[in-house]
Parts: sequence; structure tokens; C-alpha cells
Amino acid sequence: MPGLIIWKNQEIDKLRRDMDRLFARVRDDFGMPLFPRIARDVPSIDLSETEDDLIIKVEIPGIDPEDLDISIAGDILSIKGEMKQGFIEESEDYHQMERRYGSFSRTIQLPCRVMIEDVEATYKKGILNIVMPKCKPETARALKIKVK
Repeated sequence: MPGLIIWKNQEIDKLRRDMDRLFARVRDDFGMPLFPRIARDVPSIDLSETEDDLIIKVEIPGIDPEDLDISIAGDILSIKGEMKQGFIEESEDYHQMERRYGSFSRTIQLPCRVMIEDVEATYKKGILNIVMPKCKPETARALKIKVK
């Protein structure tokens, strides 16, 4: 049964990505947003799993790693940050500005618990990479009960 749930989640994620692409294409082709800035203000993520780790890659170009706040509580990962607007040249007349600025927040439910003290995060070329070692499953202890 868990395989079915994972399949559904993957299909829902694929549908969400397809819809995001469709709305972005309409916005780009017609020059007007259907849902102003909603889809663009949430960073995109990739969540993968190895035998030992959960790996999340978050696309957040142009942010200073010092402006990121990453926390884990139970099986919930929260990523918050702020993209600050750079210096605007006074001599330039802007016709369009599409780079996003301001704060963002993303909360992800993890498929399993992780060892919080061993989580490592790196930021390189606009991609935040978070590696989270999975907790080892607890094995049931067997104890022989003596009958008196």
C-alpha cells in the first residue's frame, strides 16, 4: 500500500509542475499573469531519497546564504529566506522587472524522520542542497517471558 501513496504523490507533483509550466507559458505568451506572482514566489524543490539519506534541492538563485533560515521539527522541514533587491541604476529606464525580491517560505513534509544533528546544507550556483541522514528504523525487541 505505501507504494500506491508514493505513486499518487509523484503523479500529483508531476501535475503541479505541468500546471505551473502551462501558467508560466500563458503569462509569457500573453504578457499578463493569471495568478500574480503566486507560483513564482515559492521556490521549486526536488526531493530524492537514497538508502541512507533524504536529499532536497531548492532553486533559489540570487540569495545570500546568510539570509536563509532552515529548520526541522519532527518530519517537517521549513525553509525561509529573503531576497534583497540590488542597486537600481538611476540612469537606466526599466521597462520590465521580473526578478523577484522579498521574503519566501516553503514547508515540506518529509517521508520519514531524519537525524537532525547530522543535517548538512550547502548553497552553490543558486541551488540549496540539504542532505538529511534518515533515522534507522527501530527494530522490535523480542523478550521471552518466563511463565511461573
